[in-house]
Amino acid sequence: MNKAALGIDIGTSGVRAVLLGPDGEILAMGQTAMTLPQQSFGRLWQDPHIWAAAVDEVLLGLKAKFKEHQVLALAVDGTSGTILPVDKDGAPIELAAMYNDVADEKFLDAVTKVAPEETAARGGSSPLARALEMQDKEGVQRILHQADWIAGRFSGRFDVSDENNALKTGYDPVKRTWPDWIRKTGLRMDLLPQVVAAGERTGTILPAVADRYGLPRDTAIVAGTTDGCAAFLASGASDPGDGVTSLGTTLTLKLLSDRPVFAPNYGIYSHRIGDQWLAGGASNSGGAALAVHFDRAAIVRLTPLIDPNHPTGLDYYPLPKPGERFPINDPAMQSRVTPKPDDERVFFQGLLEGIAGVEASGYRRLAELGASPLKTLRSVGGGAANEPWTRIREKLLKVRSLPPRSEHAAVGTARLAWRGIGHDPY
Repeated sequence: MNKAALGIDIGTSGVRAVLLGPDGEILAMGQTAMTLPQQSFGRLWQDPHIWAAAVDEVLLGLKAKFKEHQVLALAVDGTSGTILPVDKDGAPIELAAMYNDVADEKFLDAVTKVAPEETAARGGSSPLARALEMQDKEGVQRILHQADWIAGRFSGRFDVSDENNALKTGYDPVKRTWPDWIRKTGLRMDLLPQVVAAGERTGTILPAVADRYGLPRDTAIVAGTTDGCAAFLASGASDPGDGVTSLGTTLTLKLLSDRPVFAPNYGIYSHRIGDQWLAGGASNSGGAALAVHFDRAAIVRLTPLIDPNHPTGLDYYPLPKPGERFPINDPAMQSRVTPKPDDERVFFQGLLEGIAGVEASGYRRLAELGASPLKTLRSVGGGAANEPWTRIREKLLKVRSLPPRSEHAAVGTARLAWRGIGHDPY
């Protein structure tokens, strides 16, 4: 019987679970969609029982697979910044506030007045500000993150979180504690969960839960992470200098470093993963900037025509609208896409070169701010399949490009589950 670890990924619109073997092979996968969060009076909420029902559906669908493999551990990742208040038994006492929900102004002000500049707890969608709203609800005993609550349903523990999910609620990953300044916001500190390292064992599966899904009664429950960190771990990145670029609507860079970087002016903070740090930045350039000029059909038609060996020499900085945050922090920055040649192929290649230039500048900026220099690159997202663009990017970045092991966040979470029992499949 093959040994395996189970990773569960709770996304915005669905749940995915992966059984991962000891060598990193995917042994089984299941997924299901969820009802999207509801918007009411400008706020974004979701019934956490929707998450639980989706997890239940996926795991019941994998029950036959669990019988074929010896599942040793499981971990859960969730959307970063999604929180909910629970009672003494871990039952939700109201809807969860989603990661992109915006707190009332007075609670945001309470955080802004005392929070240090480098903390990830600042900003309009601050989980800490939303926790201030929740603390006076009748019966509240703990405020948890999405992944904490789902993991608690397996272990019975509703008092523990991981360092990655806790970051945006104000946790200090350098000192590895909830800082004293949180008290000054007015939040009751007893509502905050105990925090452990991502990948640390926190308990054992409840017998009734194990029996429902056909899992061993000694399955270890391991502290998980955020969906973004899980996706990075899934890629196979392991060493300082390993970078992952997500070529989607926006351009997102993540870089594993041997030291943390906190640069609030650029929206950069660092997640702790073991003794390493995951720093990241997000540019407004990317697919949305490309879509201003070319639709999908035109991109497909023009891609085979570009020539990476002959750069256009156009010095573009494509943006979908005014404003940039990283690697340049300028809210009024204009898109630079002139001069525009008559040949649409040349113009298209110039745009791809421009976005690649932003990417290269981004990794240089992370290094300038103290992160480990880029050594290897993995690419994910829709643009990663564009082979000529990959060659353009390799020329600018001057580092080795590697294929990602997986783009499924659940794989990265299963990798953490393995770590919790002393093994890393990568």
